[in-house]
Amino acid sequence: MARTIAKDHAEKRLAILGKAAEFFAANGYERSSMNQLAEACGVSKALIYHYYNSKEALLYDIVHTHLSDLLDTLLAVDQAATSPDDTLRGLVQAILLAYRDADAEHKVQTAAMASLPDEQRAVLADLQRQMVAIVADILKAITPEVYAQNPEKLRPVAMTLFGMVNWFYMWHRPAKGLSREDYADLVTDLVLGGVRGL
Repeated sequence: MARTIAKDHAEKRLAILGKAAEFFAANGYERSSMNQLAEACGVSKALIYHYYNSKEALLYDIVHTHLSDLLDTLLAVDQAATSPDDTLRGLVQAILLAYRDADAEHKVQTAAMASLPDEQRAVLADLQRQMVAIVADILKAITPEVYAQNPEKLRPVAMTLFGMVNWFYMWHRPAKGLSREDYADLVTDLVLGGVRGL
């Protein structure tokens, strides 16, 4: 007989993911053991192994869930109802707001993704490429003439935008300085001014 899945299976999995991301971000993926992780999560090691057969599988799910959520966030931005400028502003706002409670996941993604096997890294890299493509398409719509003459500049401009938002967590302190929304406007204004000056 097939084993039934508990009603709170998904909630427990997400709770483990969140705590594991915080633990890996604070202690380093390579230096973290499943025993330490179980203690940090407040669960038994057996329960973690009920969800994940290895530390690597847990790492992959942290990063895959994080990137999938980000991609879904970008895909949910309504591009048809706004101008390309406003769509870019909406995308940058969406990214920074999605990052609000995901600093640990983002840190784990940047620091530990290289620990995964090639086939898993390829899946994650594809999610990243899809996000970059969404931003690049909007940038191209803003100044199509620039990229018609210099198509090689499109990806670097898109990656520069991601560079500005991806490292926000390194220096931003809540309730100090610019809010996420204000910083999103600043990034958008810098990018719009910059691409029109190319």
